[in-house]
Amino acid sequence: MSDGAMDRRVQFDFEVDFTNGGGIQGQGFRLDLDAAEIDDRTLAEHIVQDLRLLMVGEVRILNKQIIIERHKRASSPTAPPAGEPAQRFIDLSHAVIDGMITYQGLPAPLICDFMSREASQRHYAEGTTFHIGKIEMVANTGTYLDSPFHRFEDGQDLSELDLRKLAELDAVVVRVTGAAGRAVDRLAIAAVEVRGKAVLVQTGWDRHWGTEQYFDGHPFLTAAAAEYLRDSGAVLVGIDALNIDDIADLRRPVHTALLRAGIPIVEHLCHLDRLPISGFTFTAVPVKVKGMGTFPVRAYGTLPG
Repeated sequence: MSDGAMDRRVQFDFEVDFTNGGGIQGQGFRLDLDAAEIDDRTLAEHIVQDLRLLMVGEVRILNKQIIIERHKRASSPTAPPAGEPAQRFIDLSHAVIDGMITYQGLPAPLICDFMSREASQRHYAEGTTFHIGKIEMVANTGTYLDSPFHRFEDGQDLSELDLRKLAELDAVVVRVTGAAGRAVDRLAIAAVEVRGKAVLVQTGWDRHWGTEQYFDGHPFLTAAAAEYLRDSGAVLVGIDALNIDDIADLRRPVHTALLRAGIPIVEHLCHLDRLPISGFTFTAVPVKVKGMGTFPVRAYGTLPG
């Protein structure tokens, strides 16, 4: 079985001849490995099975190499080492820090004392002090959740969201790291069972958090991908990038399709590479504020023992 941080995949080219004439070729294919190596015969069988090929005469495997890369298909989480808790929590949120910029054009949070420990000495017994902090920020700060009210005046606001759509959701990760283009289309998601699940799209863009690169050329979902997720029964969709939409498209089709259907969105996730593909739950609960559509969350994944 895979050991998580050292997942192996096999990359190869192949040629298939059919007994009734013709053939197909593939270049740069990658498949998940559960072992350190795989022989050509077994690999050929995987190709025939995965592509559901009939009347195959010969399969040739070319340019095979083993690479270290996280698995893209469903896998079970590994058990925690002896002595660790039965449940493990994977923090998927960025810390909110005074002066940080989440989205260019929006103000940074101001975090300060409302009452310092020194000032509190006037109100309590000797040796007893408290700190009361103060924060001023826009709702779209750090890792945050969008409710339908963010996009639609008649949509549910934060206070109206059902906790069953936010907490301990069965979840899956869609890994699209290393994709050639920025757009994540429906075919990148179609192989994953999303019904009743939180779908977390791992683009790897969180590696640019805190840099100017984070704001320029980020990955995003297409309208077709959003419609597929909506129609296939996803209950929440998250992404580890600046925006789930292409910010050049002012119609915001992904926000529109998902939020109109009552599907919350979580943006600016991080550390999705620390999660397995499936077999975990996802939680992202905002403060229960009336009349607001967006608020920061402490998003996390829970892995069973």
